Amino acid sequence: MPTEATFKDFDWSKGTPDEQLELAQTGTDDELRALAMAYDWGAYPQTVLSWIMAQKCMDLGSAVSAFLNGEPERFNYMPKRDVPEKWKATARLLDNICLRVNSGFYLAWPDRGVLDRRRLDRWLIAQAKDREDNRQGRYVLDEAIIATLTNNELRLDREHETAVYAENQSLLRDLLSPVMELGVSRRMLRYLPEEETEERDLRKPVPRKRAVKGR
Repeated sequence: MPTEATFKDFDWSKGTPDEQLELAQTGTDDELRALAMAYDWGAYPQTVLSWIMAQKCMDLGSAVSAFLNGEPERFNYMPKRDVPEKWKATARLLDNICLRVNSGFYLAWPDRGVLDRRRLDRWLIAQAKDREDNRQGRYVLDEAIIATLTNNELRLDREHETAVYAENQSLLRDLLSPVMELGVSRRMLRYLPEEETEERDLRKPVPRKRAVKGR
């Protein structure tokens, strides 16, 4: 691999597995998510994708897109012993992605969906049909987890949001705001009773009432 090669301009159809992995490890979170969804499973998925799919930056939509790109249909009803030797590593990688999806390793991100929604829908329909026929494929996606992606339950709707946002927003800041402010996040105050927010300083602990001893 040329020393001047960069993640952005590299031709991922070229290079050795080690060269591709080395360059992948220099990518930003956004670049890794994009590569996961675009990587050619005919190249070196066992080396490159295995590493990418284990990264914490990977979201659920990107992971499911990568999973479907691997064409799990070809192994779904094939006994493991019958998988040709040259495809066993690929089938195991699909196993690992499916396991991580179902364990909640990948989280749905607001407004970041799957690349091919119709293909995912067809997979879920076939999965439901399997249940009706009392059979089960090798790869069964947890539909409750997938619903957080397909329903876009974390979507952002700034037009109907009453809180004031800072210019530089981040999901991490929202999650940590109670700690950063040493109290309740300002975004959550609107859910408290009005008298509660007016009369008490939420940064101070609630005083404990002393028990009255009997005479």
